[in-house]
Amino acid sequence: MQPMPRLLARAAALASALLATASIAAEAPRFEITPFAGGRIGGGFDIEDETSGEESEVDLDNGAGFGIDLGLRAHENGFYELLYSQQSTGLDANEPALEGVDIRVDYLHVGGTALFPQESWFVPYLSMTIGATFLEPTEGNYDSETKLSGSLGGGFRFPISEHVQVVLGLRGYLTLIDSDTNLFCVSGPEEAACLIKSPGSTFFQTEGQLGISFAF
Repeated sequence: MQPMPRLLARAAALASALLATASIAAEAPRFEITPFAGGRIGGGFDIEDETSGEESEVDLDNGAGFGIDLGLRAHENGFYELLYSQQSTGLDANEPALEGVDIRVDYLHVGGTALFPQESWFVPYLSMTIGATFLEPTEGNYDSETKLSGSLGGGFRFPISEHVQVVLGLRGYLTLIDSDTNLFCVSGPEEAACLIKSPGSTFFQTEGQLGISFAF
C-alpha cells in the first residue's frame, strides 16, 4: 500500500491536470454572430455616350445598409469570418433611362479578423475579406452582375459581458469591373439594351457599421 502523503500528492496532481484541461476547453475557439446596421456612401460608374463618345458619371445614392458577420475563433486574438452586407439604393443620374432605377448591392465575403487587446476596456480590430459583389436592378428585366471584390475594415469592440460586445467599425469595399463593359443588360424579341456602358475598372463604397456580437 502506498503511503497516504504520496496518494494525496498524486490526487492533487490529477486534480491540477483536470483543471488545466477544463481551462483549455473553456478557451477553445467559439462561434460569434454579429448582426449590424449602418450606412454606405460612394459607389458609382463611369458611363460613355455611344453617340458622342463623351464620358460622364453615375453615382449611387447614399443610404442605409445592414448585414451579418459570422465568426469562428481561430485563437484568442483572431477569428475567421463570413460576411454578408446588403444595400438597396437608387442611381443619382440625369439620364432619362436611369431615372427611377433602384439597385441592390450585396457583398458576400470570407476572411479574417485580428484583435489587438490592450489595457483599455475597448479592443481595436482589423479585418480583411475577399469574395463577390452582386449588383441587381430591382425594376425591369435587367440582368444582375456578379463581380470579384475585397474589403478592408477596422474599428473597436466594446465588451459588455463575456459573451456580448458592441462593435463599431468602418469598412471599404473595392469591386473590380472589366473596362469597356456593359452592365445591367436586357435582351428579348422586343428590346435589347444595357443601362450602363462603363469604361471604368473599379467600384468603391465605404460603410459605417454598428453591431452587437454574441459569442457562443
